[in-house]
Amino acid sequence: MTGDEPLVLGIETSCDETGVGIVRGTTLLADAIASSVDAHARFGGVVPEVASRAHLEAMVPTVHRALETAGVRLSDLDAIAVTSGPGLVGALLVGVAAAKSYALALDVPLYGVNHLAAHVAVDVLEHGPIPEPCIAMLVSGGHSSLLLVDDVTRALQPLGQTIDDAAGEAFDKVARLLGLGFPGGPVVDRLARDGDAAAIAFPRAKPKGTYDVSFSGLKTAVARWVEAHEGEVPVADVCASFQEAVVDVLTSKALEACRDTGVEHLLIGGGVAANSRLRALAQERCDAAGVRLRVPRPGLCTDNGAMVAALGSRLVAAGVPASAMDLPADSSMPVTEVVNR
Repeated sequence: MTGDEPLVLGIETSCDETGVGIVRGTTLLADAIASSVDAHARFGGVVPEVASRAHLEAMVPTVHRALETAGVRLSDLDAIAVTSGPGLVGALLVGVAAAKSYALALDVPLYGVNHLAAHVAVDVLEHGPIPEPCIAMLVSGGHSSLLLVDDVTRALQPLGQTIDDAAGEAFDKVARLLGLGFPGGPVVDRLARDGDAAAIAFPRAKPKGTYDVSFSGLKTAVARWVEAHEGEVPVADVCASFQEAVVDVLTSKALEACRDTGVEHLLIGGGVAANSRLRALAQERCDAAGVRLRVPRPGLCTDNGAMVAALGSRLVAAGVPASAMDLPADSSMPVTEVVNR
């Protein structure tokens, strides 16, 4: 090891962004991202083959950019971490193959990590050590999960998840319905600021006796309301009312889990955690319930290499055994596995 704290390079390629981060201990040195979102926009969603090819083209330049930003050399690295699942299998394979190559060439340990655990671990870069236990709510285009985190390097206990569309997926589908383009989350958030969140009473699906959430019915309700509306559709009001329904459900379930488990810390991560209304309502409800809220800055909520490097650094520091060099890409890697052996 080149110092008191491990210097770790993290690679993230689970979807449409090639992310390379470099972390020393809990200090972020570089967070380089190459996004292929523009290539997917005309299709209205991520195309796996397009994403995989984009990762191939972007990988080496993005690694070099991260090294230059951090002011370190490849030979300085103590470990390589990579998202090995869950995600798009072709995209994951590109990242895993690159990580193996660097680890073998540098003769350093390789850590194949869970994408969801990395979204939890990234908060150490913003707010320091993660309180344990804490409730983590991870919301993105592919995941809406509530987790009990006792130790981010070893144990993630699933409490609830979406039973159909993920929150980010619902944002994308509603945006497509309204002709707002892809990705939908940022544009819906922006337009909602000029709308009335109480204008339309969209349904809230909150299954009783569980921490699961559902957004398929909400998406359908928006579509039916738009189809039935006469005259020009009030897009800002639709966005605001839809968004309010999503964040109401998410924050209600998260605070319910905190209350039932007696856990006093809530951490929110994933791309949808960048949503301004989700952040505001979560803070309001946490303050009222006496729960301490932690949300990374928006740039660390979306998929990035920094989160993978952050988790890798914690794994090295905790003495967790590294992954084998025949590490697979596991598109359905369960959240209970922090490291893929």
